Amino acid sequence: QVQLVESGGTSVQAGGSLRLSCAASRSTFKFYCMGWFRQAPGKEREGVAVIDSDGSANVADSVKGRFTISQDNAKNTLYLQMNNLQPEDTSMYYCAADVSPLCRGTTIQDFGRRFLPYWGLGTQVTVSS
Repeated sequence: QVQLVESGGTSVQAGGSLRLSCAASRSTFKFYCMGWFRQAPGKEREGVAVIDSDGSANVADSVKGRFTISQDNAKNTLYLQMNNLQPEDTSMYYCAADVSPLCRGTTIQDFGRRFLPYWGLGTQVTVSS
């Protein structure tokens, strides 16, 4: 059974930076795609960024230029570097993984529509103004 565990969420002031991590209990090489989603109370889940096993990444327009997704296969870890955080970024952030090669090259929008069998429990990010 594969587990995904997010970390790095905390409270920061607007303009600050955070790096979220998602540690997988097995090599991320086994995952063809991994991505980040966020969901705030009362709001729909939003796709943030996705990266595939070839390193191709796609980031949502709402965070483009501020957030960067990356992965370290040697450490079995996915990252989300978040810069210039704003109050509207306040949310629970989740990582998810897909084991189907069909996800490669996908956009974050399409990734969010796929069946994703592996999810973490989330890490909370709170941005104050």
